Amino acid sequence: MSGLGEAIGQATAYSSRYDDGTGHLSGAPGPSKERRPGVPADRRAVERLNPANPLWGSNGIAFGPDGRLYVAEFLGGRISAVDLAGGDLDVVVASDGPVRSPDDLAFGADGSMYIADLVPGRVWRRSPQGAYTLVCDGLKNPNGITCIGDRLFVNEMKADGRLLELFPDGGAPVVLTEGLALGNAMQRGPDGYLYYPHMVTGQVWRIPPDGGVPEMVADRVDRPVAVRFDLGGVLHVLSMGPEGIVTRVDLHGSGSRTQVVSGVVGLDNAAFDAENRMFVSSYASGGITEMRPDGRTRSIVPRGFDGPYGITVDLGGTVYAADHYRVAGPPVSAPAAHASAPVEDRGEASGQEEVTSHLLAPFVHGIVADGEVLHLTSQFGDVRTYDPGPRSLRTRVSGLSRPMGVTVDPAGSLVVAETGGGRVLAVGEDDTVTVLAEGLDRPVDVALDAEGRVYVSDERAGTVLRVEPDGTTAVIADGLDAPQGLAVLGDVLYTVETGRRRLRALCPHTSASWTEAEDLPVGAPPGLGAGLPEEEAELFTHGLPGLARRFAGIAAAPDGSLVLSGNGEGTVLRVTPSGPR
Repeated sequence: MSGLGEAIGQATAYSSRYDDGTGHLSGAPGPSKERRPGVPADRRAVERLNPANPLWGSNGIAFGPDGRLYVAEFLGGRISAVDLAGGDLDVVVASDGPVRSPDDLAFGADGSMYIADLVPGRVWRRSPQGAYTLVCDGLKNPNGITCIGDRLFVNEMKADGRLLELFPDGGAPVVLTEGLALGNAMQRGPDGYLYYPHMVTGQVWRIPPDGGVPEMVADRVDRPVAVRFDLGGVLHVLSMGPEGIVTRVDLHGSGSRTQVVSGVVGLDNAAFDAENRMFVSSYASGGITEMRPDGRTRSIVPRGFDGPYGITVDLGGTVYAADHYRVAGPPVSAPAAHASAPVEDRGEASGQEEVTSHLLAPFVHGIVADGEVLHLTSQFGDVRTYDPGPRSLRTRVSGLSRPMGVTVDPAGSLVVAETGGGRVLAVGEDDTVTVLAEGLDRPVDVALDAEGRVYVSDERAGTVLRVEPDGTTAVIADGLDAPQGLAVLGDVLYTVETGRRRLRALCPHTSASWTEAEDLPVGAPPGLGAGLPEEEAELFTHGLPGLARRFAGIAAAPDGSLVLSGNGEGTVLRVTPSGPR
């Protein structure tokens, strides 16, 4: 578990676009007694509890013609190239271009990069000179993509998905087969066939690239998400589960089948270099990791948060963050080396992460600790309760419209901000739903004061409201720019004003308000330009989750500090507020 005090002592200042060049956040005072120029005297210090995450989730990976490893970042909307010698990153496909949600990529014989853009259902070609061409539109969740010479193949991650050949220079797609139970990363095998997983049924199949009858080659494989062949022709099947399982099948040799456990949570894809070294990605925590044949791992690009989104602290000081694909928290200890330090300086560890994974539970966006359990919300409609004792996850409510912030009232009911429905709801211990307020614009988070009064932040309206017993609302503050996370500490309300990247304090009793911290790393991730507005992103795509809206949560800790989501860089932040004014 990640104790608050322990994590603070081990925090490492990793490089971030929000740094001022000294390794500290630009809007906060430094650790010395002298204040840096331009920092107002009443601003509070901001501490990172974990390093910034270099990758916003890592999905498809492939070696390019230049020998670098290219990484598709689905949640970040970009593709980066990794120098394996030092772990340095270079953003090659920026998030303000035509590609919105890259999930996999492959290189053609001429050096062109082909990109599966999952949510809008497109496949793109990026020429060696950097020009983009739309290869195909109207696909349904295109995911696995591979090239055989100058031929291009893609499959669909959906029920009854298709495997198709596409023609970059024109021509209608050709369907090789249908009926895939969620396709994903695929590759040509040493026999010339295309190999691909059925994620739902736990199988691996193959088909000739010119078409024919599909054939199952492996069954009862643990949650297969990707198939890859090493240079010796041995099939490696990656599992998307929390254990980091890789199943090796020597289909064209001895026929043996072995399994290794790496501890890399949420494996997504793999690539082998010219020396037959295996590198893997994680959809759950990003990063690039070298995996040895015995399951030992070596961090190349460190793993971290995909968000984080909502955040909470239990009575023992353990920090939990809702991190889209999992519940996670800051590490108990963190390596002292910088993210861009040479690989050999970072040492070896089995399953090394810059955060602690507590639960792999897609999809998690709001969170609150309640005694021994955690209550979770998902923008995809669910409210769930997780009991870490028996490791049980119980659905309390489903079918809501983007439920986000969640808290617990004195009677034990859950109070939920239903962002898409414009409502504040109470979920009783018997799972009965009661409407506390409705007709709001975009409620994002909720908090209760010591008397049990409910407060809600309305992101689109720019307000913080108090919900009255009769269902009406009273304005506590207005004129805010996209307030999201909301917490109460003593007599003061605190909200993360993401539009102005600052922490605002509000006193309902005196109407006083002030800024506690500014220039926070919240909001759009680094590199996001003037692309598609977030509210236009599809929440669902062909029956599967699409793109979730970002959420910068905040919570009060038992020691009187505040912890909040630095979701612009993948950190958890700590602020000790000044108190009432």
